Amino acid sequence: MMYGAPSATQLATAKTQKIADEMKSQLEEKENQKFSVFKAISFRRQAVAGINFFIKVGTEGLMFVHLRVFKALPHENKPLILSSYQTNKEQQDELSFF
Repeated sequence: MMYGAPSATQLATAKTQKIADEMKSQLEEKENQKFSVFKAISFRRQAVAGINFFIKVGTEGLMFVHLRVFKALPHENKPLILSSYQTNKEQQDELSFF
């Protein structure tokens, strides 16, 4: 993975799902809605002063959200941060930097 450039899009893993699950309540609070379906589909990583994860998440009714989650460097011992998100995405929408 090149420093600063997002990785290629990869299929979500159990680790990706765990990150998405940790962000679910923050997103629900920001959007004032509950998601009964919240399944990580794919992701990209970007090395910065930590790691940005871009995660495509499937929700109800074939709607998708894109999450940007920041993971601080291990020695900083900080929680994951939901940096940004995009709603009303579709399955074919590319997971790109936002």
